[in-house]
Amino acid sequence: MIADDARLDALVAAAADAREHAYAPYSRFKVGAAVLTESGRVHVGVNVENASYPCGMCAEQSAVSAAVTSGDRGIDAVAVVTEAVEPAAPCGICRQTLYEFNPGMTVVLANTAGARRVHRLSDLMPHGFGPRDLIGT
Repeated sequence: MIADDARLDALVAAAADAREHAYAPYSRFKVGAAVLTESGRVHVGVNVENASYPCGMCAEQSAVSAAVTSGDRGIDAVAVVTEAVEPAAPCGICRQTLYEFNPGMTVVLANTAGARRVHRLSDLMPHGFGPRDLIGT
């Protein structure tokens, strides 16, 4: 788990900056996410809603997609920023997406008021299903 406050501060700041670009005309719940990869690069993402509600994309998935598109696959940490009263955790689909890349990653949950919680992904998703559970992998 990453304990370097400066790195986590920078990751939260990147997620907060990205959040401003979220496309959330229906829920008005803007989310920004940033992932820190093993290469030291930060990739950001935002939620993108769609009039056909199930077709939207979460910020965490968007950030992971940006990392993978850039050739990064080892994710050490993710920061998620919302304006919720309490920092909001990733949804189940996003937890599963993140788990695919590193069950032990650091997860920083923050809100725009400055509240912050730090977790290990495996604590947010105990007994998760991942690549090691597939036969032959």
